[in-house]
Amino acid sequence: MNIEDLIRPNIKALKPYRAARHDFVSGVLLDANENSFGSAIDFNGIELNRYPDPYQKQLRLRLATLHGVELDNVFLGVGSDEVIDLLIRVFCEPALDSLMILDPTYGMYRVAAGINNVRVIPALLTDEFQIDVGAATSSFYPTTKMIFCCSPNNPTANLLRRTDVLTLCRNFPAIVVVDEAYIDFSEGESLGSMVNSVSNLVVLRTLSKAWGLAGIRLGYAVAHPLVISYLLKIKPPYNINALTSLEAMRALNERERVRQTAAKIIDERIHLAEALASIPYVIRVFPSDTNFLLVRCRHASSVFEQLTRRGIIVRDRSSEPKLEDCLRITVGTRAQNDLLINTMKELKP
Repeated sequence: MNIEDLIRPNIKALKPYRAARHDFVSGVLLDANENSFGSAIDFNGIELNRYPDPYQKQLRLRLATLHGVELDNVFLGVGSDEVIDLLIRVFCEPALDSLMILDPTYGMYRVAAGINNVRVIPALLTDEFQIDVGAATSSFYPTTKMIFCCSPNNPTANLLRRTDVLTLCRNFPAIVVVDEAYIDFSEGESLGSMVNSVSNLVVLRTLSKAWGLAGIRLGYAVAHPLVISYLLKIKPPYNINALTSLEAMRALNERERVRQTAAKIIDERIHLAEALASIPYVIRVFPSDTNFLLVRCRHASSVFEQLTRRGIIVRDRSSEPKLEDCLRITVGTRAQNDLLINTMKELKP
């Protein structure tokens, strides 16, 4: 398929804004109306009075190496949410095009579509929370430009079958976005290395989960260079700040620590799942490939409210398709998990 055919005509024709740092990042810099006398604070020797590299080449190259791809395969965003928004802007014509989501799934896909005035067409997952290719086929329209898949899925916690995702890529003339925010907690292999051979595949990753860096707001896409080029074309010129880039670069030196932390979370996930399953009003603890559990229990809304009154905050997902009486519970530390378990044993839903 020709990716160019999916891109909005006005985006193809757009002449992007060219900021001062697109051309020069060193020298006697008198071109960008920066404060030549320095910044109000010092931070590890970084010249915060200067605008950061708009291409973030150093950090993108490190992430490209991590995934076995090239610099031109990586795009950085202010969290994955910015990447999601920009992808919709590149491919979906407001009030004309549509995108597909596989319900139940991460709510930001629908919100980002709504902000951009793009119709959302849901296709339900199976009862095992896997892709129903038949349902996706029935929900696919000529105006459908994108399909969002979350794998492992939030909030159902399971990996989607790799073969099913690739079937969507093969069968539909649309961009297939696979959100792998939680993949470090699973035994699944990232699809990121396939983006050059599967040109309509876009893989989203984040430093918010296994890397424990939700506060720096850094997400990224791994995709075909043509897709990346259009994301770079329409993004704000300085979307990633210098402090975020610095901390991300430091974190990428700690891959072993990240692996060890993920292993601890998985151990706690097993402990928490076993304990929750023993509580009489818990109907089912679903299998998890993430750092959270989906738990079905009697009167889930009452359980949620009672936990909240005791200062323990979980998420009530009961209003979503196929998730009646379901709570989503993040795996905490052993002390946090044991407090949750003991508290839930005391509840009378």
